[in-house]
Amino acid sequence: MDPLYKIRLAEAADAEEIRAIRNDMIEHSTAMWTTRPVSPGDGRAWLAENLARRSAYVAEAAGQVVGYASWAPWRPKDGYRHTVEDSVYLASGHQGRGLGAELLGTLIAGAAESGAHVMMACIEASNARSVTLHERLGFELVGTAREVGVKFGRWLDLTMMRLALQDGTARGTKAGEQRGAVEPGSGQPRTVP
Repeated sequence: MDPLYKIRLAEAADAEEIRAIRNDMIEHSTAMWTTRPVSPGDGRAWLAENLARRSAYVAEAAGQVVGYASWAPWRPKDGYRHTVEDSVYLASGHQGRGLGAELLGTLIAGAAESGAHVMMACIEASNARSVTLHERLGFELVGTAREVGVKFGRWLDLTMMRLALQDGTARGTKAGEQRGAVEPGSGQPRTVP
């Protein structure tokens, strides 16, 4: 990574620069599956949610935000409460310098520290650079769902990847007891927090 980059937790003052990166992705890429730009109010609200859970990081160069990464709950139902999904986006001109890997590595550490058990990555399937980045950081391929999204008048495929953040013991689980594992001989699942 270029030594001129600094990665840190996001702050409320970063809202507009993050929003600019998000809107550029929305307008010019299939990385975000929406065509609706993020308004200033929506950008501040999104960042406030992330600040509350300490789940957003930014990369700075010369005092300007040139990338961000965040994790959020993967699905809203409580059964998924230990699973998060990552997002990593860089401003144009800052790709290919190791910055995405640094942001994602920081994000993985932060999510693990929060107690998350698994991190999911949901990537537009033709984004080989993102798939490769996630593979390099230990994510495994779960599968690809064909034609589940649409943008720019074409169907999009979604590649899903998974990274275990915990070593098999869960917060609140007795040492040596695996989350979701079946109690030997009982056929009954163990209790999970």
